[in-house]
Amino acid sequence: MAKSIDYGNLMHKAMRGLIQTVLNDVAANGLPGDHHFFITFDTKVEGVEMADWLRARYPGEMTVVMQHWFDDLKVTDEGFSITLNFGNNPERMTIPFDAMRTFVDPSVEFGLRFETHGDTEEDDEDDDGPEDDPTPPHQDAQIVRLDKFRKS
Repeated sequence: MAKSIDYGNLMHKAMRGLIQTVLNDVAANGLPGDHHFFITFDTKVEGVEMADWLRARYPGEMTVVMQHWFDDLKVTDEGFSITLNFGNNPERMTIPFDAMRTFVDPSVEFGLRFETHGDTEEDDEDDDGPEDDPTPPHQDAQIVRLDKFRKS
């Protein structure tokens, strides 16, 4: 039995499910009203697929905007694929939900931030060799401040 309930990871999973539901609705019906999304993701996470020139320009983190022009949005349990326009260059991207760092819809002042924390405390407690079953880093989901996305 677990030592405690891991509310951080449970919340993280629930919020990723919320984003999946929103993106599925957008894929089926388009963006309603003034809704648009700023999605920041870690370009180094396994499963991220993007053009080489974009990866060279954004080797660690990238923010994409889903607003006026996007095409062929496909959503799975693991993430989503989309074609976005970069200076009149349509590029296909695949972004796993595990790579997402922020999801913001400034039209309704909604935002989520996903943070990853290393297992430093647990590593210090049990440092007698490799684990048979390594645990992933602890991840918390938080509300993101929208100030940096506001128009001046």
